[in-house]
This record gives sequence, C-alpha cells and structure tokens, in this order.
Amino acid sequence: MKHLYLIVTMLFISFSYGQVRQGNGEIDGLKLYPNPVTDGKVFISTTKNAPKQIAIYDVLGTKVLETKITGKELFLRDLDAGVYVLRVFELNNVATRKLIVK
Repeated sequence: MKHLYLIVTMLFISFSYGQVRQGNGEIDGLKLYPNPVTDGKVFISTTKNAPKQIAIYDVLGTKVLETKITGKELFLRDLDAGVYVLRVFELNNVATRKLIVK
C-alpha cells in the first residue's frame, strides 16, 4: 500500500510540474554569440527573429539589466566583468543561458 501512495504522489508531482511549464517552451534556434563577451555587445538570434524581452541577472539573482531588442544586437558596455544569467522572452517562450562578460 505504501508503494501505491508513493507512485500516486510521484505522478501528481510530475503532472503538476508539467502544467507549470506549459506555454513556456524553449526558443527555436536560439544562438548567443560571442560568449564570453569581450567588446561590450552580444548577438542574440532565433529562428523567428521576433522582438525579444531580455533580462540579465547577476550570480546573486539581482536583476542588473532589462531591455527589449528588435534586432540581434544587445549592448552590454555598462556590465562589469563576471558571470550572469540571461533570460530571453520571445513569443510566449522563454530560454535561459549563462553569459560571461570579460
């Protein structure tokens, strides 16, 4: 009987997790280059090349930049050297990548 409860609990957790992720699929053809960034700009391209909302967080989780781009270029001259988390939002899809600034 304990095994049945364990199986039901695991199914419930995995079903719940799947519901949260619905509508937030990976962005097709996402390319982020150059990484590490050395000249103060990074290029973000996707298959659809639609406008993108960009959020950048430091390693402590503090949002350091939020902007919207319509092309591929994102200027990062104001960011200090370090490791960041980049979140890209495009057409109800979200992708997260590690970004290194030198």
